[in-house]
Amino acid sequence: MGLNVPEDLARELALANRILYDHQIVDGLGHASVRHPDDPQLFLLSANRAPALVRPQDIVCYRLDGSALDPEAPRPYLERFIHSEIYRARPDVQAVVHSHSMSVIPFACAGQALRPLFHMAGFLGEGSAHFEIRDAGGDTDMLVSSPYLGQALARSLGQHSCVLMRGHGSTVVGTGLRQAIYRAIYAEANAKLQLSTQALGEPQYLSTREAQLSSDMNDGQIPRSWDLWVQRLGALDF
Repeated sequence: MGLNVPEDLARELALANRILYDHQIVDGLGHASVRHPDDPQLFLLSANRAPALVRPQDIVCYRLDGSALDPEAPRPYLERFIHSEIYRARPDVQAVVHSHSMSVIPFACAGQALRPLFHMAGFLGEGSAHFEIRDAGGDTDMLVSSPYLGQALARSLGQHSCVLMRGHGSTVVGTGLRQAIYRAIYAEANAKLQLSTQALGEPQYLSTREAQLSSDMNDGQIPRSWDLWVQRLGALDF
């Protein structure tokens, strides 16, 4: 392990990256992170590797300015500032997932919110937030590759659990790593259902109270899903 990287959490984060790939939430791009359990000013994120290839030894400890604790750490993700600035702005957030899952992107581009259509997506509450990178940086390559753009994204996220990013993808947050992985998977599932339901007529979304009750219930079921997701991975190279 690298400097100040807990071995058990490094393994969990490597598994999380591979689970996201197994569910087609990420491909060669995208990333997940978790706040350091002993120091809220630090977070763990893989070095620049495809999610399906992340191993525990690839996990690096970063400060909230995006710099690696280990001066010899391998090349980082350009978009580590998505994670660092959300952790800085939201002390309640313990994990972050950034992805380009295909069914979510149309909502980001149309400026429409994801809203909870079924109980598994109760975490969406009254809807997702929206980030327009042009408002912060004008014409860009769409990547959140600076603290300034990361701060703008964090402001757009506000107190939501999910923010859609036009022309790019989405970012979800959670109070734990497993919850954030769950939310990334079911944000994509809800987007597929929302697209298909809108073709039939006006969707009947969960009420605010229904969404909260569903979210609370589902959080207690995440360990069962996590065990299945890990089993689906089969043999691991770590």
